Amino acid sequence: MAEKAFKPPAGAVAAAKRALKKRAEASPSNRGGTAVGIARARDIAAGKSLPLATVKRMASFFARHAVDKKGSTWDSYGKGRQAWDLWGGNAAAAWAKSISQNATKKGN
Repeated sequence: MAEKAFKPPAGAVAAAKRALKKRAEASPSNRGGTAVGIARARDIAAGKSLPLATVKRMASFFARHAVDKKGSTWDSYGKGRQAWDLWGGNAAAAWAKSISQNATKKGN
């Protein structure tokens, strides 16, 4: 049986698209995100459904990186903001947290 997959919300798709665009426009020394973050953004921007394991990794990413919102370059769309939005931004953070919490309650 195939693992259940989850379609990212429209806000996450928009954030990932915005981050990919902003990252491409930034100078190389001002580009945020890792290879994993860029791959995640491409999947989210394309509206691909994501397996539960990936959604749980996203929830972990957002929990670890919430502090980035306090960074000095957040408002100017610096590296931390780019990385946050590559993973789908605030919409994906809430979505992934909800799915992860429900999966934990169900024992997944």
